Amino acid sequence: MSDFSLDTKGLESFHKELDDLQKLFPKEARRLMQRTGTKARTIVVRRARQTVNKVSGRYLKSIKRGKVWVDDSTGEYKVRVYTRAPHGHLIEKGHRIVGKDGSEHGFVQGYHVFDKAAKDIEKQFSDIVEAEFDKIMRNL
Repeated sequence: MSDFSLDTKGLESFHKELDDLQKLFPKEARRLMQRTGTKARTIVVRRARQTVNKVSGRYLKSIKRGKVWVDDSTGEYKVRVYTRAPHGHLIEKGHRIVGKDGSEHGFVQGYHVFDKAAKDIEKQFSDIVEAEFDKIMRNL
């Protein structure tokens, strides 16, 4: 039989660092999702600028990032990007053109800005999260 001994000084400090990281993680996870949501908002605004022809600025200014919340059913952190403009759904889904007398003059197709941007976000999501996670790990 061979005798050996373990040096636990390194393990104790590593265990302490893991406990500290666990205490900080909920805040860091929330910050990670906030930054990711902000990047998603940027992608949506960029897509809106490309597709929507008339730019008065109100629609673009109304695109916001929501608060981060924890989904009760899955336990995942979530964030949403939405528009607060009262006419946002008309730009997104389309609408009828109605005259003052109530006669219909046609239909304007929707731009589907959020649907198109969601596809862009899905493609870039892993890169965005990795970059934000690297920022967090550098600070710790």
